[in-house]
Amino acid sequence: MWIFLLVVGALTLFPILMTIVGSLMTNSELMSGGNILPKTWQFHNYADAWQQSNFARYTWNSLFISIVSMVGTLLVAAAAAYVVDRRSFPGKSLYVGLQASTMFISMGAIVLRPQFDLMVAVGLNSSLWGVILILMSAHASTFFILLGFFKSIPRELDEAAMIDGSGFIRSFYRIILPLLAPGLGVSGLFAFRHAWNEYILPLVFTMTDPKLQTLTVGLANLRYGSSAAMQTNLMMAGACLSILPMLIVYALANKSFMQATAGSVKG
Repeated sequence: MWIFLLVVGALTLFPILMTIVGSLMTNSELMSGGNILPKTWQFHNYADAWQQSNFARYTWNSLFISIVSMVGTLLVAAAAAYVVDRRSFPGKSLYVGLQASTMFISMGAIVLRPQFDLMVAVGLNSSLWGVILILMSAHASTFFILLGFFKSIPRELDEAAMIDGSGFIRSFYRIILPLLAPGLGVSGLFAFRHAWNEYILPLVFTMTDPKLQTLTVGLANLRYGSSAAMQTNLMMAGACLSILPMLIVYALANKSFMQATAGSVKG
């Protein structure tokens, strides 16, 4: 078991280590492939990548999209999961089935044109809000994760709140939602990661305004420099910089992961 875990860990960390080492090489060293370690550590690659790709602006755009879409996804999915778990209404099974179908049927680029046309109709085709709304609509996985957490919360809490005069919505926000913290942490990390790594949607919606481009789109601009030569070392440096926010979010959500894992083992 230990040998298997070590092999899996090595295979997982190897690309990351190669990216870090490659980001500290010159472009000629990296393209020639003759050295495992750089002869001279090129720490200025990070400064060059930051300046050439307008990292500050692109990072802000990525953070804005990721945070707003994460919060919106959690609110929409949590409210939907709460109603499905606590209430009976016509078409409930159909709604759950439609949610499940969006998880197992990958539309990909097929729905990109209808989504863009829809955003054109509402005037959000050249705005980051169009990307955010589309990302929020893809909340099926978050819905089912939170639905599982809701089933572990006793219904007696809702009944006690109703006896004390609390309404359905107030009970959700004041009593149930705080108990859902582990599920919200895990689901929030997944939603943030999905929005942070999204490439096609920001590329399509920001073609007319490069200032709205996200970090994933900006990294692609590092591919070629002013001399039309591929700058692989700068792309790797930019990739290392783009990993940092995800590591910070994971560190913040790590406690939620532990609580979710402990709860599943206990159950």
